[in-house]
Amino acid sequence: MASILTNQLKDGACSYTVRWYAGGARSGDRQRETFDDLKTAERFRDLVNGHGQQWPPGWVKGEGFVEPDESEVPDAEMFSAYAHAYVGLLTDISDHTRINYTRFIDRHMVPWFGELTVSDRGSRLTRDHVSQWILDLQNGKRGPLHDPGTVRRPYAPKTIANLHGLLFSILQSAVESDPSLRDSNPCQHTRLPKGNETEDDEVFLEPEEYAVLRAHLRADAVDIIDALVSTGLRWGEVTALQSRDFTFVSKRPTLRVQRAWKRHGEGGGTFLGAPKTKKSRRTLVLTPDQVKLFKRLCLGKKPDELVFTAPEGGAWHSGVFHAHRWKPALDAANKAGLTKRPRIHDLRHTHASWLIAGKVPLPVIQARLGHESITTTVDRYGHLLESSDDEVVAAVKWAMSAAVQQDLADAA
Repeated sequence: MASILTNQLKDGACSYTVRWYAGGARSGDRQRETFDDLKTAERFRDLVNGHGQQWPPGWVKGEGFVEPDESEVPDAEMFSAYAHAYVGLLTDISDHTRINYTRFIDRHMVPWFGELTVSDRGSRLTRDHVSQWILDLQNGKRGPLHDPGTVRRPYAPKTIANLHGLLFSILQSAVESDPSLRDSNPCQHTRLPKGNETEDDEVFLEPEEYAVLRAHLRADAVDIIDALVSTGLRWGEVTALQSRDFTFVSKRPTLRVQRAWKRHGEGGGTFLGAPKTKKSRRTLVLTPDQVKLFKRLCLGKKPDELVFTAPEGGAWHSGVFHAHRWKPALDAANKAGLTKRPRIHDLRHTHASWLIAGKVPLPVIQARLGHESITTTVDRYGHLLESSDDEVVAAVKWAMSAAVQQDLADAA
């Protein structure tokens, strides 16, 4: 074990020498380091003992801990290079998602972290850097590397949480790399801003409200909107339906979701691929009215032909449909008394709310919507379950009344 020798100097002052054998064995070379004060010597002694009677990493004899020059840090450990390399090697995302992640890094991270390292060397990225970044995103402030004239807008808590999640993954990769580049993830205990919005993210339409909106749709948009709200399918799923996805000649007619529209890399257009998640591959039972609708739409089509097509042929483009069908119908419906402004995706939320109003259990709704986890279903629609309060109260009253009656019987 390392020990401290006190040296009396001629001027009456003292110095303190930490002594030890390298590796702790007497056969090791004798090592020593001298300090002017006892507390520093004691801290150094503890470091030596903590590292198995070896010089603490990064300590230079006679100088103390010396940070390496930034020039010694490999370019691969600088934030920008490392973050881009991390996203480039992800194997479970689409080209479109990869492009989005790259944009997020360039626009919302590099201006703050571009001169920092993801490793423990050089000017390392710390928890303070992460906290300041979050504050700047929240308040619409530019980063240290932005041009002076750059104008930023404040971001919502949900957007900040999404960006923080990507940054967390990048830095966690540095922690888990072999060998590890850093000891800990500075995003680990970040406190993210909470939303204080007064409105729900989702818009739910009552059946009567949907009827008002439907009445103002152009004729060639009614069928696809009816399909969306009556099945809860996503836009990319319903517009990818083909005739072969339906089973009409059966005791219980069904619809099978087995593909969806995907995006290629930037400028690469769209293609038919697998649904969003594994559980997005699902089978939905059809009502008699849905059977009539889809039978009519499939009539005369080949098995691999799209059920819903634009007037000029081919698949509907979401932007074109929104601009020329959805928005005009919303504008007209608002003038006619509809007080809400739903997105197309809110038809999916509306479908779920109708099922909940009909007392359909949440696990059944989860399966119908293709949610990967029941948590998603509960978090998104759990607040709509207030109509079950009466059943809960009745069940508790029944159970407690039985217990009270038993106590009375025992007392008698």
